[in-house]
Amino acid sequence: MTTAPTLARTGAALSAAAHPAITPRLVVPGSTDTPLGLAAERDLGTYLPGPHGADPTVLLDTLEAAGLRGRGGAAFPAHLKWRGVAAGQGPRVAVANGEEGEPASAKDRWLLTHRPHLVLDGLLLAARTVGADRAIVYLSHPDTVQAVRAALDELTADGDDRAADVEIRTVEPTYVAGEESAVCRFLSGGPALPTAKPPRPHESGVDGRPTLVSNVETLAHAAWIARHGAAAYRAEGTDASPGTTLVTLSGACAEPGVYEVPLGRTVGQLFDEVGGGLADGVHGVLMGGWFGGMLRRDHLATGCCYDTLRAVGSGLGCGAITALGTDDTPLRVAAELSAWYARESAAQCGVCVNGTKAIRDTFARLADGAGTADDRDRLARWGQSLPRRGACAFLDGAATLARSAVAEYPEAFPASP
Repeated sequence: MTTAPTLARTGAALSAAAHPAITPRLVVPGSTDTPLGLAAERDLGTYLPGPHGADPTVLLDTLEAAGLRGRGGAAFPAHLKWRGVAAGQGPRVAVANGEEGEPASAKDRWLLTHRPHLVLDGLLLAARTVGADRAIVYLSHPDTVQAVRAALDELTADGDDRAADVEIRTVEPTYVAGEESAVCRFLSGGPALPTAKPPRPHESGVDGRPTLVSNVETLAHAAWIARHGAAAYRAEGTDASPGTTLVTLSGACAEPGVYEVPLGRTVGQLFDEVGGGLADGVHGVLMGGWFGGMLRRDHLATGCCYDTLRAVGSGLGCGAITALGTDDTPLRVAAELSAWYARESAAQCGVCVNGTKAIRDTFARLADGAGTADDRDRLARWGQSLPRRGACAFLDGAATLARSAVAEYPEAFPASP
């Protein structure tokens, strides 16, 4: 199976482009080859005062009017998350989460290495808006660390003393290291592993403080909205899913890479219009990294909107979409992905350890031709019973894989006797 973790985790170059139908906001001219420098960023409005002025309430209202949702995977309304931290008591913390543990995703790494100033602008705005006295960039990949440090050095050399207020913290890359409670636990001196909730980070996060943990793309969009306003943001996308988003297209397509696209285009349109087209024989896609499960080719006509994808049992998640080609047989793909889930579990919750291993072993039997109709039925049952259990949502991804494989590819499974 051709996926993008190698692209996201190694030194491979990240190609990026904007959809031809939009005026780009994140993947702007000049940013696709080298990092956009401070002078170019200021020409675009980065770090400059916006129409919201100095009143944090105005920016929160602007984010609400824009309809910005988090780009880390959960798609939670950004203004609600920010308001929750702003309402907290005592010192607060704002964190730019750049630990891109999502499989097949490379968009956060691209953003950090090509537009670090836009991310920092969003982080500084967020810190001021929620009343945080600490601003932290949380990273794992060496080139993202280097790019952010260089951007902070540029700010310092330009006389902007806010750069001194930004900390960079690095963590070993794993999937669960990017979960927001794991971020807070690590930044408090512990391991990068999720904690039971409640309390949630907005209530008690880094060192017990109310903490905003925001994906770096979310912060980049927030910075753009602060300068251009809610109406301009809503000029792209749909009423329910406004704006543009970064997607990582990979697998059986001609031009894999990171693209800025308007929300609302169908899955098939994305591959045709920016991904160079699909290879012959593509039979389906993996959605949302791998956390949106499997969708067969019929769903290429499904719009990349939050509610539309949820209605078909999937999700946009981190915006990574992998096209499944002729060599990517459904059971073999599911066996490979479920083995990853079993390896990446934080191993803190028995239900997650046992559930991911059971799903892995079942798919392995089926892929080897030794499975039965009972295995199919077990997967379908686990797909319904395992979500929302454990300290974090990691098990939900494995359960979605089990449920979607059975629902989307029933012909791949042994029939009942």
